[in-house]
Amino acid sequence: MLNALNKLWSQTLLPMLSRPRRLQVAALCYRQTDTGREVLLITSRDTGRWVLPKGWPMAGKTSAESAVQEAWEEAGVAKSRFDETPLGCYSYDKRLDNGAVEPLETLVYAVEVQELQECFPEAHERSRSWMSPAEAATRVDEPELRDLLNNF
Repeated sequence: MLNALNKLWSQTLLPMLSRPRRLQVAALCYRQTDTGREVLLITSRDTGRWVLPKGWPMAGKTSAESAVQEAWEEAGVAKSRFDETPLGCYSYDKRLDNGAVEPLETLVYAVEVQELQECFPEAHERSRSWMSPAEAATRVDEPELRDLLNNF
C-alpha cells in the first residue's frame, strides 16, 4: 500500500503540482577599463543582496530589450550596446511578499555600458558598484550566476 501511495505521489500528483519556472531577463552590464573588464552589480530592494538588474519580459520588446530597460530603471544605464543572444542563464527561487517561493529561470544578456546616469527611476532604492567579474561572483548568491560571472 505504501509503495502504491509513493508511486501515486511521485508519478502523478507531484508532477501536476510542480509549476514550470517563470522567465525573467537580466542585464550583465559591463565596461572595459585600463585594468580589465568590470561588471556592474546593484543591490536588491528587499534584502540588499548584490544582483544583476533584472525583471519580467515586456510586451512589445525582445528579451534583450527588456533586460536593457531593466538596466536603465534599476542601474541608470542610459546608453549601451547589446546582443540579442543570451550570454547564459541561471535559476533561483524568488521569495514573494506572502512568504511563498517562486522558481525562476533568468536569461542573461551582456550589455556594454556607454553612458551611466546618476538620476534614474530606482536610484533612491538601490546601490550600485563596478567590480571585476571575479569579485562580483563572490558577492552574488546564485551558484549558476557565480559561474557565469567567473567565465565572463
